[in-house]
Amino acid sequence: MTAQETIQKTVEDNDVVLFMKGNKMMPQCGFSSRVAGVLNFMGVEFHDVNVLADADIRQGIKDFSDWPTIPQLYVKGEFVGGCDIITEMTLSGELDTLFEANGVVFDKEKAEQVRAANA
Repeated sequence: MTAQETIQKTVEDNDVVLFMKGNKMMPQCGFSSRVAGVLNFMGVEFHDVNVLADADIRQGIKDFSDWPTIPQLYVKGEFVGGCDIITEMTLSGELDTLFEANGVVFDKEKAEQVRAANA
């Protein structure tokens, strides 16, 4: 299976996928840590893909999304964005709306706590 096929299958088979440096329990960069931290804090079940473990996937995800940076978040097979976009969406409540619209379970109270702490 090619990197593109692997990526396609991964985003199709999982409701929420984070392509990141490291993994959800041990991120390897600040940007990946921020996004994984938000998802973990909000109680979102997500599949993590460590792009550092596979150079083909690391380049392949950039080609797949036509987005040059990592991390990259996918919800229900759709590319959502990287760290800055996810941060903005979290603080504005748009991420809650996206999760609700797609049936992704998350802790709304924790999402509110994130917003309150960053107000």
